[in-house]
Amino acid sequence: MGYVHIIRDFASPQEGISRTVRIYTPDAYDHAPDQRFPVLYMHDGQNVFAHPESAIYETWCANATLDSLVAEGRVEPWIIVAVDSTHNRLSEYSPWDEPRSHVRASGDAYVRFVIQTLKPYVESVYRTRTGPEWTAVMGSSLGGLISLYMGWRYPELFGRIGGLSPSVMWGWGRFFSEWTRHTRRWSRIYLDAGLHETVDPVGYVMRYGEATRDFYHHLKGLGYGEHELALVLEPEGHHHERDWQRRLPLAMNWLLS
Repeated sequence: MGYVHIIRDFASPQEGISRTVRIYTPDAYDHAPDQRFPVLYMHDGQNVFAHPESAIYETWCANATLDSLVAEGRVEPWIIVAVDSTHNRLSEYSPWDEPRSHVRASGDAYVRFVIQTLKPYVESVYRTRTGPEWTAVMGSSLGGLISLYMGWRYPELFGRIGGLSPSVMWGWGRFFSEWTRHTRRWSRIYLDAGLHETVDPVGYVMRYGEATRDFYHHLKGLGYGEHELALVLEPEGHHHERDWQRRLPLAMNWLLS
């Protein structure tokens, strides 16, 4: 079983705040001191790991899932870096304003924190592999949107992108008009949602199955091939941690293998 190290009050100068960062190192990290490891960055860090200091409700159990996949020989060991969200989550995961919900975007500051402060720290302290093939980013809902945004905006840094129930309808579906061409970088993009998944947290109905399917076809139309792009629509899927936990083995197996 790997180890989860929690760093509290990790400074984010780009945002003018401090964050909690949780870093999982796989069992092999200690047993193979000459080995370097790929890195997966995840959002909503308090919901990511099976750990006594995680959120009190269901979590993704990403550490347990990865341990199982490694034990089965389906993926190699990865380091997972999970960043807690704050009370300002809607804003910090928004690349663009969402006028229907009166949310002002501050996602670019969060992204700059990850790439300018957190990622260099991780690569200086831990034995990592660098390059887009060995660096992944994953999240759900608005965390899925900001993951896709990071992979699109910085394809030279993040080659593996996981969007579980991604909020691609955010900002009147602006991502459809922004992502207009293949990045021509090494890419692997995983998308999923509940087929009939909807949620209305901010004053309008967000239809995740429909929007995720449309975004998949949008990317296909830009030239992304079957080896670069996966879509899973779960018939009974809902907008909840337990549903993302259930689909995580499939997501990790496809995205990280």
